[in-house]
Amino acid sequence: MHKRISYIIILSFFLFVKSQGQDPTFSQFYANPLYLAPSFAGATEDYRFGMNYRNQWPAVPGVFHTYSISLDKYLHNFNSGIGVLATYDVAGSGDLSTTNIGLLYSKDFNINQDWHIRPGVEFKFYYLGLNIYKLVFNSQMTGSGTTPSVYPPPFENVADVDFATSALVYNDRIWAGFTLDHLLVPKTSFYGEEGHVPVKFNLFGGTQIMRKTRLKVKLQEVLSVALNFQKQAKFYQTDVGVYYYRDPLIFGLWYRGIPFVTSQAGDAVIGLLGVKTGQFHLGYSYDFTISNLISSTAGAHELSLVYEFNTFSINSPKRKIRAIPCPEF
Repeated sequence: MHKRISYIIILSFFLFVKSQGQDPTFSQFYANPLYLAPSFAGATEDYRFGMNYRNQWPAVPGVFHTYSISLDKYLHNFNSGIGVLATYDVAGSGDLSTTNIGLLYSKDFNINQDWHIRPGVEFKFYYLGLNIYKLVFNSQMTGSGTTPSVYPPPFENVADVDFATSALVYNDRIWAGFTLDHLLVPKTSFYGEEGHVPVKFNLFGGTQIMRKTRLKVKLQEVLSVALNFQKQAKFYQTDVGVYYYRDPLIFGLWYRGIPFVTSQAGDAVIGLLGVKTGQFHLGYSYDFTISNLISSTAGAHELSLVYEFNTFSINSPKRKIRAIPCPEF
């Protein structure tokens, strides 16, 4: 009973006071590149279709589920990429949900023979919803356990528009970039109170420290290190880790947290196992919680599926693009 009351108090706080929303985070952020930065739109030979699912803290009632689906394409004649990205995040017994549907565009420029830069933009529609009749309020609880009906004040679901921009610099082995999201600070209040999604800043990058190829064409073995830093309002997070790819398997080990800055050892240690073929990429990762919530959350599960395909005819030559050297998971 005490746990139930605590969750209701927390949810009520988010609903009725001035609040600042936060975005869900994917551990396999390179398996969802359009979510990480619009600069990745079209960073493929032709078409790329992706699906991602995250189950955050399954041991907590009203668990957080996040779904993502994307499709992007490279425009050879314009050295550009276009894409569409839809994300759906739902939490709590009241189905508090956030939906984003965005259109993305990126442009690839040659700085010199070795280096490229890809600026990108995203325009998106933002929708915040809630099924308030699924909630149980404190006034509904009685000693006998009954829950008399309650009539919450009327409210309207929130719709708004948003904008993000990014830039990515890379060569054959190194990549680095940043993203500024929620530049239009969309609304998050159901009752007209002051509330918004704060601007989010991402800084990411990495390098391949070892690489072996076959006939200088197909990658056979790669060891990469990478980092992703996020800041949104007063909250910040750092993911740092390694990827090891040996055709067709990929393994990853990540640490999430900022040691010596916070009082906790960190947030999670993340393990990844993936399979990469010519067209399909399938990955699974598990976040093992190492914070003070270690005994309460049961970590987090994440699945990713990417399918790359082209529409060239048999007699038409396939045009290559300069591949970004970051991992696919």
